[in-house]
Amino acid sequence: MAELDNYQTPLATRYASKEMRTIFSARTRGTTWRQLWIALAEAEKELGIDISDEAIVEMKAHAEMTNEDFVVAAEEEKRRRHDVMAHVHAFGQVAPKAAAIIHYGATSCYVTDNADLIFQKRALELLIPKIATIISKLSESAVKYKDVPTLGYTHYQPAQCITVGRRIAQWVQDLEMDLVDIQRVLDDLKFRGAQGTTGTQASFMAIFDNDGEKIDKLNKIICAKFDFSACYSISTQTYSRKVDLRIANAISGYGTTVQRITSDIRHLAHQKEMEEPFEKDQIGSSAMAYKRNPMRCERIAGLGRHLANLNKNASDTYAAQWFERTLDDSAIRRITIPESFLTADAISLTLDNVVSGLVVYEARVRSRLMEELPFMATENIIMKMVSFGGSRQEAHEEIRVLSHQAAHVVKNEGGKNNLIELIKKTEYFRPVWAEVDAMLDPELFVGRSALQVERYCGKGGEIEKALTPYRAHIDKSKAIELTI
Repeated sequence: MAELDNYQTPLATRYASKEMRTIFSARTRGTTWRQLWIALAEAEKELGIDISDEAIVEMKAHAEMTNEDFVVAAEEEKRRRHDVMAHVHAFGQVAPKAAAIIHYGATSCYVTDNADLIFQKRALELLIPKIATIISKLSESAVKYKDVPTLGYTHYQPAQCITVGRRIAQWVQDLEMDLVDIQRVLDDLKFRGAQGTTGTQASFMAIFDNDGEKIDKLNKIICAKFDFSACYSISTQTYSRKVDLRIANAISGYGTTVQRITSDIRHLAHQKEMEEPFEKDQIGSSAMAYKRNPMRCERIAGLGRHLANLNKNASDTYAAQWFERTLDDSAIRRITIPESFLTADAISLTLDNVVSGLVVYEARVRSRLMEELPFMATENIIMKMVSFGGSRQEAHEEIRVLSHQAAHVVKNEGGKNNLIELIKKTEYFRPVWAEVDAMLDPELFVGRSALQVERYCGKGGEIEKALTPYRAHIDKSKAIELTI
């Protein structure tokens, strides 16, 4: 178990899915480079370059990199100090009839940059349906709890009531914004294609005898082979690193959203109102056996913090490029691009698990609400007194005095909120004594919460329409079991 003696990122060993790890694996990278060389050779042959059928056949027969191929490539890189040329020579050894035409007319970024675009496209296509599924499941919870009144908070102090579903709907809306942003960068993604050393296509003008139409056809053929609609109109030696920044910004935004959501859940868990799923034999603490720590939400928050900051690397890398390219982008992109997607994937797996088994303790929610509701009912009591001919200012002063007395009981004596009892004993409020209890119905304080949830998350609502493109994936999705 040699891997136990070497550092391995927990994103790969502990958190992210096999599918996402495979996209950014060494074998996928090496094999994709070979597929790009094959596509280039096929397109060049189709457009009149003298490349034999045998060369193409031989390349295709060795498109998948074997373990031995990696050994050869590593030896070549040690000798040549150039990773792309090491792979060119390794490919040529197993496809000798094609050795002379592999990489013909191309620069290193033909394989490195195009491969990175392929990987990011595949990763986005894997990530987006997962986020859509999370949104769908949260929307169902929002509708389920749309009528359950709960305390609203501003400044983390009790404020006007909302409903549990209304709070969840806010999370849904934020996630839907991320979904739109991430889908947009996927829809806008293009290919670098075959552009030559500084993007002028000069090398291809040379091999096609200055026939620019053939170069355009070459790129159309290559784009089609890798399911891209077109190439970027302008490339330097690389595609613009602004592309990486746009993708990173969208994904990093997702990292901020999940921190926001899991912070709310963790606070509600402290108040015993809402919890993430907790398995029968799960241990919350090695010392405190009673603990039910929100470990999944804490994991999401930590990973979200990491993800939210990765766009800074993409921003600095883009800003630091000189003229047609500098190589200081290479090492950092090898780290930050895979990490962005592995982190977003790990977050999605865990968040799916949380929202699939989200627990709401309705009795506790109501109990907590009723502790504070008397204070919130005071405005209605004041208005009722005015309707009976009283002075608003006098009623306000009477309520102010009694509220402070009730607060003293709660804060200094550890007692229950007795404001309503005080009102019922105060002669000034005799006109409303018979109506006070009815004024404490929580549903009187939630406004249009339920309607807002239904319009946004319910049948025929905004979210249902927004998720239509992802419905097939959502319908087959099940709660994801986490082993750690």
